[in-house]
Amino acid sequence: MTNGRRALGAHGEQLAARWYESRGYTVVARNWRSRTGEIDLVVSRGSLVVICEVKTRSSTAYGTPAEAVGRTKQQRLRRLAIEWIGESGRHPSAIRFDVACVMRGVVDVIESAF
Repeated sequence: MTNGRRALGAHGEQLAARWYESRGYTVVARNWRSRTGEIDLVVSRGSLVVICEVKTRSSTAYGTPAEAVGRTKQQRLRRLAIEWIGESGRHPSAIRFDVACVMRGVVDVIESAF
């Protein structure tokens, strides 16, 4: 990944984190990694934990940000969520999977995306 793309992604993750914080969520983890992958953002509000995949694009030339989160990525995120919960020691009453689509500085979060 080039530095420009990495910077674009980091900027998108920062904007998504601010979006959640402005709505009363607490950022619990950013770029949490295990041997099997990475979770971009883990946020919580009360006993709800949200696993968020952030997709940042500068254009739709290669599709929309949401289109980049296919079935394989969804399955990986579900497995990673189980790993994160086990490692964190948290016992959420609910878990939700969101996709944050960031384009040209605008954040659009699809709650309960899958």
